[in-house]
Amino acid sequence: MPWAYFGMGAVWLTLMCFFVALPCSQLGTFLVLRRMSLVGDAISHSVLPGIVIAFLFVGDLASPWLLIGAALAGLLVTVLIEQIHQRTRIKQDSAIGIAFTSLFALGVVLMALFLDKVHLDQQCVLEGALGDILHYDTVGVLGLEVPSPVVTMFVVAIATLCVVVLFYRVLMLSSFDAGLAASFGYKPGVVHYALMAFLSVVVVAAFQAVGAILVIALLILPAATAYLCTHSLKKMLLIAGLHALISSVAGIYIHVWTDGSQAAAVVVAGLGLFILAWLFGPADGVVLKALQRRSAKPMELQNEAS
Repeated sequence: MPWAYFGMGAVWLTLMCFFVALPCSQLGTFLVLRRMSLVGDAISHSVLPGIVIAFLFVGDLASPWLLIGAALAGLLVTVLIEQIHQRTRIKQDSAIGIAFTSLFALGVVLMALFLDKVHLDQQCVLEGALGDILHYDTVGVLGLEVPSPVVTMFVVAIATLCVVVLFYRVLMLSSFDAGLAASFGYKPGVVHYALMAFLSVVVVAAFQAVGAILVIALLILPAATAYLCTHSLKKMLLIAGLHALISSVAGIYIHVWTDGSQAAAVVVAGLGLFILAWLFGPADGVVLKALQRRSAKPMELQNEAS
């Protein structure tokens, strides 16, 4: 049992996983609907130069300016992708590959030049270090000593939910029909870049726990799973949030069983939920569709006979 293995730490690890996966699941839903899942991949890799440049100015790895630098870098890669795609004959997938690999490489070069003596671990940025949150300073919350990264991600998760609720109509219209959104007075371009900037903040906040590589899975898996289960956006957001919760809890059990990466275990649990939705999802499940086709054949034969 995780509780016997980690003690109270299992609670904080599970909550940290959930508070990382929840905002990713909500923003990832709109990325999937906009057919922009790979943009999340691009942002998760390209925020590195923003973090490095911000650190050069403030000299503090815990500074909130690192989030701002990451957001600006995420916004930059979004602008680069759009400009390359719109002003050249290069397709969007190629533009994404050019933009994010170039910015990520730039971040690695800047680290080698200016931060060679600073503990900013590239491997941690890529793969995360979820277990390390138990060794951070704690914050008193309701009489409990909570690791500070858990509190930070809780704030990020609540902020994300507030943004989704407050701007639900704008995000919905701009995701399904940009022209219709513009006719209501909204500016789809502004909404797009604002969403990308906010996504950058969530991504860099999640670095500490799951790293750049696994945050991509947390952006896509819950949303893709929900997409196979319903055609309603509100239900899709709820199912994606439920996916985040279940995969967070199941991931801790998988980690204890395998003694492997905790963040990777959460993603594996999420993959299992996706496969279940792929097979048995009420909206697009393979098994359900096969049963529907099988039940429809006798009706077709009966109609042909009559």
